[in-house]
Amino acid sequence: MTDWTPITLTFKLALITTAILFVLSVPLAYWLAFTRAKMKPVVETLVSMPLVLPPTVLGFYLLVAFSPNYALGQTLEEMFGLRLVFSFEGLVAGSILYSLPFMVYPIQAGFRNLPPSLSEASWVLGKSKWTTLFKILLPNIKPSLLSGIVLAFAHTVGEFGVVLMIGGNIPGRTKVASIAIYDEVESLNYAAANAYSLILFSVTFVILLAVYVVNGQYLKKFWK
Repeated sequence: MTDWTPITLTFKLALITTAILFVLSVPLAYWLAFTRAKMKPVVETLVSMPLVLPPTVLGFYLLVAFSPNYALGQTLEEMFGLRLVFSFEGLVAGSILYSLPFMVYPIQAGFRNLPPSLSEASWVLGKSKWTTLFKILLPNIKPSLLSGIVLAFAHTVGEFGVVLMIGGNIPGRTKVASIAIYDEVESLNYAAANAYSLILFSVTFVILLAVYVVNGQYLKKFWK
C-alpha cells in the first residue's frame, strides 16, 4: 500500500516555494530586465548558479550555512528559534534558492519582450513605477508569469540532491517523493518506486500540458 505522506509533503513544499518565489521573483526580474547597474552581471550569475551547479554542492553549502555551528544558523536559532537543518523550513529555504532561476528568467524575458511604449505611456500619464508594473506590465506578460510559476513548481517537485542534503530523510517531515523513490529502489521495492514515480510523472505532465495549451490560446488571441 502506497504511503501518501511523501507525495503530500512534496506538493506542499512545491506550493509554498512557488508562492514565495513569485513574490521575490517579480521585482527581481523587473530589475534585471531594465536596470543598467554595473552589478547586473554579478546578480544574473548568482541567480543562474543553480542551473549549472550539482545539487549536492548547493545542498552542502546550505547545510553548512544553516547549521547552528556556524554564524547564520546560530543567529537564526538564537534570534528566531528557527533551525533550518533537517526541517521542513530548511527544505523551503533550499528550494527557493534552487528553483529561483526557473521563476526569474521566464518573467524577465516577458518584461524584455514588451514594447517600451507601454511603460513610457504610463509614466507620461503620471503613473508611478509600481503602478506601471502591477497595472500595465504584469497583465501583459501572463504567459511568462504562468511559465515561471509552473517551471518553479515542477522543478521543486523533482528536487533530490538539495532536499536530501538539507533535510535528510525524516518520515513525515523531510522525506519527499524523490527521496522515497530512492529509498524504495535501494530496498528493491520497484512496485512502490513505480507508484511514486508514476504519480509525479502524471501530475507534472498534466500541469505542463495545461500550460502549453493555455499559453497557445493566449497567443492566438493576442495576435488576432
